[in-house]
Formats: sequence, C-alpha cells, structure tokens
Amino acid sequence: MRVVLAFAVALASFAAKAADEMSVETARRGAAVEVVARATLRAPLELVWSTLTDYDRLHEFIPGLRKSKLLEYRGSTAIVEQAGEATFLVFSFPIEVTLASTERPPHALDVRVLKGNLKRLDGGYRIEPAADGQLVLRWIGLIEPEQPLPPLIGEVLVRLSIEDQFFGMVREIERRNALRRGREVKQ
Repeated sequence: MRVVLAFAVALASFAAKAADEMSVETARRGAAVEVVARATLRAPLELVWSTLTDYDRLHEFIPGLRKSKLLEYRGSTAIVEQAGEATFLVFSFPIEVTLASTERPPHALDVRVLKGNLKRLDGGYRIEPAADGQLVLRWIGLIEPEQPLPPLIGEVLVRLSIEDQFFGMVREIERRNALRRGREVKQ
C-alpha cells in the first residue's frame, strides 16, 4: 500500500511540475477560438520532432484522440486522418478530420484541415531554444467547428480539450526522453 501511495505522490508531483511549465490560453475570434499553448521541455530536439510527427501513434498518447492514421506524404506535407472527441462535463463534440501537416524540420509543423467537421483549423507547433539547453514547444492555432460552439462553454470546451491534448504530447515527450536517458545510463 505504501508503494502505491508513494507512486501516486511521485506521479502527482511529476504532473504538477510539468503543469507548472505549461500554459494554455484561449480567446474568442468571432465563431472561432484562438489557442496558444506553451511548454518548456528538457529533451533533445530530434526526440521532440519525432514525437510530434509520430502520426500513426498519436492516438496512443493524445487524450480524446481515438484514431490517427498517416494516409500519405505529398512532398513535405503529411496527410493524416484523425477521429476523436472533445468533452467537457456533459458536453461532447465529435471530431473527424483529414489534416495537412506540413513539416519544416526541425522547428516548425503547420497544420490545417482539409476536410471533416471542423470548418477551420489553422495552426502549428514551433520548437524554440530556451535557457539551459531547454526547448520551448508552442502550439498556436485557430479552431472553428462546423457547428457553432455553445455561447458560454464553447471556449472553455476548446481550451480544456487542447490543454488535455497538449499535456498528453508533453507527457509523451518526457516519457520518451526518460527512456532515452535510461538507455544512456545503462551503456
């Protein structure tokens, strides 16, 4: 029982540490919601990039994402099919889209919706150097569902969903980095 409790406390402190280094802000822009997410990471650039572009496995670590499948590459643009759901309390919004993810390695990934039930999704990741060898991961975008968002909770629904998804990406980068460091120590 003590081991389980210690593990739970350690996990909570890890989540709190990561959350302290992460922020998600939203603002209404007409029918759309602008999102700015930011996290400070201590991981190699290549690892961050490979996690962002692991299209066929995104659903394994991004909350709310049920399916993510790389359909094809068109030059430097990955065409990705995704399905999932954004939820808040009793409200849920299904998401089924095909995205164009234009890769500009190793620092930028631009995403836009090609088809699906989002009227607009324009955004992308940016990876920037920070102090002490750290990196800042940003996601900046504009999201507009085909159906109007509920007036009072629409922005909250988008913010909480993106926050959960962005935190899922950050956790996976940190998990992969811990595995990498563990392998380096063993060598």
